[in-house]
Amino acid sequence: MMIRRLISAILLVLLGTVSLSNLEAHEIRPGYLEIKEWATDSYRVLWKGPAAGTMRLKLDPVFPENCAATDSGSTTATPGAIIQRWNIQCEGGLRGQPVAVDGLGSTMTDVLIRVEFLDGTMQTHLLRPSNPAVTIGGSPDVTTAILSYMSLGIEHIVMGIDHLLFVLGLLLIVSDRWMLVKTVTAFTIAHSITLGIATLGYASAPGPPLNAAIALSILFLGPEIVRAWRGQSSLTIRHPWVVAFAFGLLHGFGFASGLTTMGIPTAEIPLALVSFNVGVELGQIFFVVLILALERSFRVLEMRWPRWVELSPGYAVGSLGAFWTIQRTAMLFGVS
Repeated sequence: MMIRRLISAILLVLLGTVSLSNLEAHEIRPGYLEIKEWATDSYRVLWKGPAAGTMRLKLDPVFPENCAATDSGSTTATPGAIIQRWNIQCEGGLRGQPVAVDGLGSTMTDVLIRVEFLDGTMQTHLLRPSNPAVTIGGSPDVTTAILSYMSLGIEHIVMGIDHLLFVLGLLLIVSDRWMLVKTVTAFTIAHSITLGIATLGYASAPGPPLNAAIALSILFLGPEIVRAWRGQSSLTIRHPWVVAFAFGLLHGFGFASGLTTMGIPTAEIPLALVSFNVGVELGQIFFVVLILALERSFRVLEMRWPRWVELSPGYAVGSLGAFWTIQRTAMLFGVS
């Protein structure tokens, strides 16, 4: 009962801070800027600007004054991104020079910058809205690259409201702590498998059907939560780890979209995959630990909640799952 009350409060906060019109997870993905030196002071630029459909965010790479474009480049629209390619010439090179992304400060996304020099050295930087510029140069720092990909993983699950609601739904069903460990572990193993498979290019799932299936997984938990509260039984209630594993495979493909849409070079995929997955797990663990810590605090404080608040989580999970399922299915068939 206490965890139900706790999750009631959390869900009310989530519902109060996120409007239904914006509850479309993973539509705004991180931007990706690749700068590759192919001749002395000459660079090929690849810019993947985040987009929703064909509408791109107003983000533009800004190079130092000693750089100038040498061609008009090309532009290609893809699902979730606008890809631009062009060449620049930088008198004296890019080392020690600032590179920024104009407009980043007014968004809620990040930009991953990867720089490869003619001598083979590589650098990876993560730009955030609060820090939209970086100075290029110095020796390659593997630690910086690892932390950048880990940060992307943490943000991917924290901003993925549908993934968090699925975990909340599991917490509403599972009351035994040992079973909770098994369930969360099964979910972790499952989405790690498909995250790896998708990132390494062995399998893929098209975005629209995948988003609809993820929404359906949340809708599925709604009736199961009500059954658990009524003391009824089902496969999900008896063996929640089985359901967590099955749906975790779907969610893993969703996590993978945070990496596969960037077009990371093959040589850097293993580092990116491991670091990103660690970030996802850290974010998930933090979320679960936060709930359990708050549960204990509420128990000590002996807080009391109205009956409608206690019942709201299960219906909220089911209602949001239904809303997303209908919305994403309509988008799948081109219904606006």
